[in-house]
Amino acid sequence: MKRTLLMLAVLTVCTANAQKKKSMDKKQDIEQRIDELLTKMTLEEKVGQMNQYNGFWDVTGPSPKEGNAATKYEHLRKGWVGSMLTVRGVKEVRAVQKIAVEETRLGIPLIIGFDVIHGYKTLSPIPLAEAASWDIDAIKNSAKTAASEAAASGINWTFGPNVDISRDARWGRVMEGAGEDPFLGSQIAIARVKGFQGDDLSNPLTIAACAKHFAAYGFAEAGRDYNTVDIGNATLYNTVLPPFKAANDAGVRTYMNSFNILNGVPATGNSFLQRDILKGKWGFDGFVITDWASIREMIAHGFAQDGAEASEKAVKAGADMDMESHLYVYELVKLVEEGKVDEALIDDAVRRILRVKFELGLFDDPYRYCDEKREKETIYSKANHEAVLDMAKKSIVLLKNEGNLLPLKKKGQKIALIGSLANDKTSPLGSWRIASEDNTAVSVLEGMQQYKGNTLVYKKGADLTIGKTTFLDELVFNTTDRSGFEAAKKAAKEADVVVMVLGEHGFQSGEGRSRTSLDLPGLQQELLEEIYKVNPNIVLVLNNGRPLALPWAAENIPTIVEAWHLGTETGNAVAQVLYGDYNPSGKLPMSFPRNVGQVPIYYNQHSTGRPTNSDNNVFWSHYSDVEKTPLFAFGHGLSYTTFKYGTVKLDKKTYAKGEPVKVSVEVTNTGDYDGKEVVQLYIRDIAASLSRPVKELKGFELVPLKKGETKTVTFTLTDKELGFFNNEGEYLVEPGTFKVFVGTSSADNQETEFELK
Repeated sequence: MKRTLLMLAVLTVCTANAQKKKSMDKKQDIEQRIDELLTKMTLEEKVGQMNQYNGFWDVTGPSPKEGNAATKYEHLRKGWVGSMLTVRGVKEVRAVQKIAVEETRLGIPLIIGFDVIHGYKTLSPIPLAEAASWDIDAIKNSAKTAASEAAASGINWTFGPNVDISRDARWGRVMEGAGEDPFLGSQIAIARVKGFQGDDLSNPLTIAACAKHFAAYGFAEAGRDYNTVDIGNATLYNTVLPPFKAANDAGVRTYMNSFNILNGVPATGNSFLQRDILKGKWGFDGFVITDWASIREMIAHGFAQDGAEASEKAVKAGADMDMESHLYVYELVKLVEEGKVDEALIDDAVRRILRVKFELGLFDDPYRYCDEKREKETIYSKANHEAVLDMAKKSIVLLKNEGNLLPLKKKGQKIALIGSLANDKTSPLGSWRIASEDNTAVSVLEGMQQYKGNTLVYKKGADLTIGKTTFLDELVFNTTDRSGFEAAKKAAKEADVVVMVLGEHGFQSGEGRSRTSLDLPGLQQELLEEIYKVNPNIVLVLNNGRPLALPWAAENIPTIVEAWHLGTETGNAVAQVLYGDYNPSGKLPMSFPRNVGQVPIYYNQHSTGRPTNSDNNVFWSHYSDVEKTPLFAFGHGLSYTTFKYGTVKLDKKTYAKGEPVKVSVEVTNTGDYDGKEVVQLYIRDIAASLSRPVKELKGFELVPLKKGETKTVTFTLTDKELGFFNNEGEYLVEPGTFKVFVGTSSADNQETEFELK
């Protein structure tokens, strides 16, 4: 009888809580509803909204009785948790949401976060590969596809897009970003934010986006992850911040701060970044989440002596939600009671968090993302596979095609396919694939087997790795077992064309995967050279998450295809490009170095005082052992057809400040295939109050051209493109001479100039 009465009491409380939540007047605007809720919240419940925990047990199973998971469970029931991450799947999300909504005093729903970086289960190419498409609409659609799958699985918030600009391929997280250029990076940031969030955040097939990492994480010294960042204000304002500002202008609802220090201050405790710029100058009204345990890491940085001081500095600096430091939930109440933290700061953070939850519609229906029928219909759907295949094809870059080995003939050729990556169904999925299953990618072998007109012989050549390959473990590479070399050489010798799939394993790039060498790991370079000795007709297909240094291949291998880690449909995308059913149009979003000693290398560098060898001596800016130019330049990418550019034209030669500058050029497809060309426009401000880069991308257009067709491409330059930020963060447009460059890459273009009065 007592047990029955207890159950009835619990049920009554749960029902009352649910009714209390539902009773909030939907006719009021969001700010009024937040005001009402804040008046009901205790200080502990407010701080609870600022606390995010990682998934900690099988929610639909028995609840934990002891340890860290039990503590988290207890906090969840008290209303001391505002968000969970890595809880996924409708059943699990519904179960944990049910606790928050029906077993806590106020029934405030959780926001469920997850790393949806390049897809959920059906994976698109890694973000750096998508950036190589220069196709903004396709990138937006890719994010939309990823959002639909994640949302159908109960998730309503992604920790993406990564909008870090980086010039250093040693840093493994270049695979998550859009490359080295802030203009291209800004356009892609906008596309991804709008793709994830859509036009209505309460739509259950959209999710809140998170621009990260704020700020300058991509400039970690020596390309070593989590390392110190030390850059000048000119770089901060003109290179690092523009994609973050673009994300804000696109309506991104959350930001994640970064692990690094900037000017000696950890980003998590950096009020200049979070309060002065983001919430101040930019007027951002969403919330900022820390990166994993980054509040606690301020102690290791030497910026705080203990968890209490770290929490105080973080909340004062503008970090609204604590991801897995377990510090806010234990320290903030006491800090407020001691008068060290103003409760108004807590209220501001909670208001921001609640605002996003209201915008997601979670207060009106906390289970809006928990539809099992929708989950079954959406995950791995045919439409999603078609979408990621389209994105994968558009991401491929043809780096070299001497002798026109590509496209392959569809009949009568004997093809040798070599390399362990060619038959790998897991590595092509890339690094951030937490929800995806191993062995779900289409391998290159499987893709090429769809073309029946040729004789295809596959030989591994050599294993790339030894032992397990996981997200958490360092990879071990094969450097001794050459037992498959002879069979591969025999197949190559008997073939008309050799296709070699070489590069990095999918887990060789990403977080924590910094490298000091950018060559082909393991025995791959040796295998490549051995095959070349018996048959030089090689098509080298690269799988990688960063620019590689491949000087031998660039000099000797006739055809090189940059195929990155392309996700679920990798093999089909590669095969369709190799056989000419899709004409590649991708362009590099990062410069490829000749060797690692050139890194960091980037096209939009500043001129030195001695840029050329005018006096025929050694005293100029260069290397004595290699050219200072990249192996493959930013913006480079070939096609199976050819394009001819006409003369770059301006509508006049002198402009008043504020007057639009019209730049036009005729582009003709002079080859034998229909194709697409990314027409690129760069400028240089010749003399300014701050030294400006030798070239800056300020416009691009992806132009489809049928063979023989000519189109006129027109760009308009305004103050937005012609100006720059000074070291105080003020935007300036200064009079003077500007050069304009238009062409097929940052290194292959023609120029003209105009005067701005």
